[in-house]
Amino acid sequence: MEKIMDIKKKFWVKIRSLRLKTGLSQESFWNKAKLHRTYIGNIERWEKNITLENIQKLAIALEVEIKDLFEE
Repeated sequence: MEKIMDIKKKFWVKIRSLRLKTGLSQESFWNKAKLHRTYIGNIERWEKNITLENIQKLAIALEVEIKDLFEE
């Protein structure tokens, strides 16, 4: 279970970093990604797993390739 939490944490640290780099507020990011703030909050707190479709939405909102979300 530890490794699963690790990868989720690394993923969201990367998402947050890219979001801040682009200057998007949390609300504008959610809207641009077309995802509900509650869903994003649940994922950020590692309460839910994110789907591949929603990973793609995040990449599009951040204007990066999906692989960029997983690079350290």
